[in-house]
Amino acid sequence: MTPEQISLVQSSFAKVAPIADEAATLFYARLFQIAPDVRPLFKSDLEDQGRKLMAALGTVVRSLDRLDDVLPAVKALAVRHADYGVEPEHYAPVGAALLWTLKQGLGEAFTAETAEAWHTAYGLLSNTMIAAATAPSDA
Repeated sequence: MTPEQISLVQSSFAKVAPIADEAATLFYARLFQIAPDVRPLFKSDLEDQGRKLMAALGTVVRSLDRLDDVLPAVKALAVRHADYGVEPEHYAPVGAALLWTLKQGLGEAFTAETAEAWHTAYGLLSNTMIAAATAPSDA
């Protein structure tokens, strides 16, 4: 990611953070609309899950300029997700739901450049997570 892309992701997320609960609700509604097959993977309270999602996103977004610091946690999260039944093909609709949610939350501020920056960030993170989740275990 370029420094400009990192800045766009961070500044746009800062605008969404104040409406985190609403954004999480929009995200899950959209995700279940476009990928109803993932709904059974969410057994816990979606309100609590939404808070966890937004907190995790916030942590990663704040760390984009020092990814090496956060990637071990991202990889561990991916392994936990795989244990819950998340498959590599689930990452695409999650990304689509995330971008859609950001567009809803940011409106006209979700420019083509901002969308591309988020697409790049999500691609980097989802590819890292897929690789971690599908890597052969040492056990």
